[in-house]
Amino acid sequence: MEIAKSTELATLSHKQSSFAGPPHEALFLVLAYLPLFELLSMSEVCRSLRDAVEKDVLPWLNVIVERPLSLRLSDEILMKIASKANGRLRTLVLMYCAKITDDGLQRVIDQNPLISKLHIPGCTGLTPDGVIRALQKLSDCQDGLKSLWINGIANMKKEHLERLQFYLQTNQKLPQIQQTRQPLLYHNYRRLRAYRWEELGRVIDVELCPKCNEVRVVFDCPREECKRKRENSMTGCRMCMFCIPRCEECGKCVENGDLEETVCADTLCLDCWIQLPKCNFCNKPCCTQHANMQIASTGSTGWICSVCHDKSDDFE
Repeated sequence: MEIAKSTELATLSHKQSSFAGPPHEALFLVLAYLPLFELLSMSEVCRSLRDAVEKDVLPWLNVIVERPLSLRLSDEILMKIASKANGRLRTLVLMYCAKITDDGLQRVIDQNPLISKLHIPGCTGLTPDGVIRALQKLSDCQDGLKSLWINGIANMKKEHLERLQFYLQTNQKLPQIQQTRQPLLYHNYRRLRAYRWEELGRVIDVELCPKCNEVRVVFDCPREECKRKRENSMTGCRMCMFCIPRCEECGKCVENGDLEETVCADTLCLDCWIQLPKCNFCNKPCCTQHANMQIASTGSTGWICSVCHDKSDDFE
């Protein structure tokens, strides 16, 4: 958030005053931590920032592509961006970049064998075999990968996962990372930035779901009884999101008979449903993530949801 504000302020300052002095030195220190969209925006602020972005390798060692650029990123553009690291790329995060293919990813990996973080969730143009080839190349490096995120790669099977885990074992720091392993809760996962995945002590984001045996993200549960089952090596409700619904607010498992109605159609447990404020008309809450569906009610306290607002002619 603070980085985004710095980018906006720098752009605004340049537009308001064409005779302004050079940018503050702190802006040059920020460049190495910017996602790609903000980094490219900074290059348009002034000549000195443009030169710093174009000529300095440091900002390109960690390439993070998110929306809106992820929708337009192609193999050619990715290759052009990755080449700015001069073979020293360490982090490659491609969030839902559907146009990236196996060949495009492999070209980047071949020129950047020192990548230690590879996050490619939702890249539907990639195949399991393509990911395995990329990981095999990276495993030849002395340190190997310390973080891999592949949730959303289609047709990923048990045998693919086993091969990926085999190549990940080449990382000598793997035992140290796994010692800090923490439970993965659904509501935290939804808010987790892809490039912070290793903070949970997990090298790979997917595993075999104990119930359906599909390769998916498997979640733990914060309920005390579920925690006790997990501590006693019992599966309990530790499953993927397709096998058991979970509360958007607290991550607890929710049985089908306990599902509560919400404005946003997301799942809430009874405890969170009671605590959240309700629409003045339909008496349904919406989760924190969809608070934008709340419209202030004219002439009374509280709010009405966008659904009720559209149905009523009494509100403007």
